[in-house]
Amino acid sequence: MMNKAYEDEQAALKEEIASLQEEIEVQERQLDNLEKFIGTIRRYEDLDRLTPYAARELIKAIYVGKPDKSSGKRRQEVRIEYDFIGYIPLDELLKEVQA
Repeated sequence: MMNKAYEDEQAALKEEIASLQEEIEVQERQLDNLEKFIGTIRRYEDLDRLTPYAARELIKAIYVGKPDKSSGKRRQEVRIEYDFIGYIPLDELLKEVQA
């Protein structure tokens, strides 16, 4: 009986270790990507306007949603996916500007 409980606990711990190792690898990849993005963005610190070259280097994709006129005003969602780091919600970007 004790042996079975020990083996079950051992198996559960092995699964947890594998899961945690996978999470560590994901976090390390995200950190590497963030460092690459920061290295790229530093070249454009003094940029007055977004040039086509800078846009190609910093932005992976731009998604434009369908226009919505239900409120009486035309609204359209635009999502920008940045190279290396992905999508950052607009409210997150505005927090930094307002702070």
